Amino acid sequence: MSIVPTTAEPRKKRRGASSRTWMVLRFLFIAAITFLGLIAVTFFIGRVMPIDPVLAIVGDRAPASVVEAARKQYGFDLPIWQQFFLYTKKVLSGDFGTSVLSTYPVMEDIRRVFPATLELATVGTLIGLAFGIPLGVLAAVKRGSLVDQAVRVIGLIGYSMPVFWLGLLGLLVFYARLGWVEGPGRIGVAYEYTFTPITGLFLLDAVIQGDWGAFRDIFGHIILPASLLGYFSLAYISRMTRSFMLNELSQEYIVAARAKGLSETRIIWGHALRNAAVPLVTVIALSYATLLEGSVLTETVFSWPGIGQYITNSLLNADMNAVLGGTIVIGSVFIAINLLSDLLYRMLDPRTRAR
Repeated sequence: MSIVPTTAEPRKKRRGASSRTWMVLRFLFIAAITFLGLIAVTFFIGRVMPIDPVLAIVGDRAPASVVEAARKQYGFDLPIWQQFFLYTKKVLSGDFGTSVLSTYPVMEDIRRVFPATLELATVGTLIGLAFGIPLGVLAAVKRGSLVDQAVRVIGLIGYSMPVFWLGLLGLLVFYARLGWVEGPGRIGVAYEYTFTPITGLFLLDAVIQGDWGAFRDIFGHIILPASLLGYFSLAYISRMTRSFMLNELSQEYIVAARAKGLSETRIIWGHALRNAAVPLVTVIALSYATLLEGSVLTETVFSWPGIGQYITNSLLNADMNAVLGGTIVIGSVFIAINLLSDLLYRMLDPRTRAR
């Protein structure tokens, strides 16, 4: 009796490798198209704004000859399609022009301010995860109870309350009255000129240097604005976790697990939450991206020197290079996180890989 080797297994492996390659190529194509769309939107916004970028550079009182020379120098006298081509070329090379407000290249300014926003959004997301997921699971398990209603009300308040109002209230109560946290800003005056940033993430830099006094001061400054952002993240994450858990708890495998005599704790945390974690990845990623691009009011209230405050100050001073450059960076981060979450979702869920 002879055994004939089958080619089904190698064929299946080739098909799987081809599917993964196609998924990555599709991911890169979508990212490129979306990024070009973002560049186009920012370019035309810059052209329709009632602000002459040339006058913003040379000043309102500059002679007409200087204005005309600057217009030619920066290419504003060219046809619109040529301006868009040059703008795209510069953006792709990382050149967003020079900031009128700071007189530095916009990319250099963004490298300086973006770590502050990144650190604030990261701590806020961690706070939202630490409380949002347990509350969402608890609300799903206790569906219809007072606990469920309380969690839903907490989430509703998080969606409804104005950011600036909560921020000012938090400063009044926890800083001015109780003194539990530090005031506005990112670091205290006592450490501002002695602390040496390494990565731009001050908490991480303090740990690397072993400067625990600076760490406590930095933590005292970040905990209130991060908790505020974490509360809004909690509201979204808890609601979505509850929805995903309710769907999982109604599945047949949960009934089968209970019939086998598994403990309720193992069923909820070991089976239902593990399956709900797959779509929850996208929710967490979108929440994180939202905090990165939507923390303008929080940074303004707490005088946090991040990219949100940088864009706001630039807009108030008609510094369009800085405004558009910051917008592109934030939009690019949002696109990258969104597409990465979609890629992770497809990798974690075999049902989507089969499509």
